[in-house]
Amino acid sequence: MFAFLKPAAAASQGDLTTAIALAAEGKALVIDVREGDELRATGRAKGAHHVALSQMPRAGDPSSGHFDKRLAAARKSGEPVYLYCASGARSGRAADMLRGFGFADVRNLGGFGNLQAAGCKVQR
Repeated sequence: MFAFLKPAAAASQGDLTTAIALAAEGKALVIDVREGDELRATGRAKGAHHVALSQMPRAGDPSSGHFDKRLAAARKSGEPVYLYCASGARSGRAADMLRGFGFADVRNLGGFGNLQAAGCKVQR
């Protein structure tokens, strides 16, 4: 009943490494769903696209006039979409939302710290 209060399971090291490699090759979309003030404070994964969770209902909805162009391209091509936030909870909610909008391959990478520990470069 209160599953939304539990933090998302951490992504495996393999998932993190795969996401980083695919994103670097342009074969996956990595999205940071944290709010802008969090990105300004900590930076984000190099090459990650930013769509805050608060914007995901419009940016992730293909029927919205605000459908994000990078998300549209990923949905059309079927490329994987990897999401992360600070702990994995918000990215889990965003992943569920995108699946509801018809995205086929959506994965929650967990928290920003997981990406850093896996060797992902940070851009400020």
